[in-house]
Amino acid sequence: MGLVTSLHRLAQRSRNYARCVRREGTDPNQVRMEDVLCDFCHTPWTLERPMVEGHHGSCICGNCLRAAWALTVTSQASDRPDGVPTKCTMCLEERTDRTFQSPAFAEACICLRCVRLATRAVARDEDGTPNDE
Repeated sequence: MGLVTSLHRLAQRSRNYARCVRREGTDPNQVRMEDVLCDFCHTPWTLERPMVEGHHGSCICGNCLRAAWALTVTSQASDRPDGVPTKCTMCLEERTDRTFQSPAFAEACICLRCVRLATRAVARDEDGTPNDE
């Protein structure tokens, strides 16, 4: 499986965005794969664990994305009531659609639109289609 996003782009964006979840002590000028943590569970990025990047270096791992899909798409449920604006960690927009919230880190939420987009990105990567610019 290829990498869903480039480390260089993550390093560039993380310099300008304090919210990025990185391993403690990460040099923002030399971000390594294992320094990048999922915003939703804080597990490190590995070759075996796909990671999808949102705006300004926010990331969601494949395991959290599966949980988000199960809640928002399969169950058509939400961790927040529909109609209540929630800032999505991935797109940084205030959204009123279904939302998955990290059970461990309340500030990490992903909207239904981003769940669908991220799932498509992982699926394209698994098929061998490049999705890195």
